[in-house]
Amino acid sequence: MFNAQHARFATFSVVQTLPGEIIDRVWQLIDTDLNGVVPLSNILKFNVENHNGRVTLLFSQADDATQIGFDLPFPYDRDYPDEILAYDDGENQTILLPNEVE
Repeated sequence: MFNAQHARFATFSVVQTLPGEIIDRVWQLIDTDLNGVVPLSNILKFNVENHNGRVTLLFSQADDATQIGFDLPFPYDRDYPDEILAYDDGENQTILLPNEVE
């Protein structure tokens, strides 16, 4: 799961609600801080939280008690979504909002 060589996308809804730098940082966190460190399922969850005015991404996944917080150097905006998902279908990887999951 989550091979950096596969095609990566973000849905229009995500692109409209999060800066590109945060979207790029999600992929970087998956590649450098999660992949090979914890077993990854095909759906990863990131809560987008306000931590002293900056963005913190709180990683978790279903059926796993592991949670990891990543403090980012980006200002928090209350219009950001509360949660985003990263989905890997085996060929493509997409960052999307929970309401976009079928």
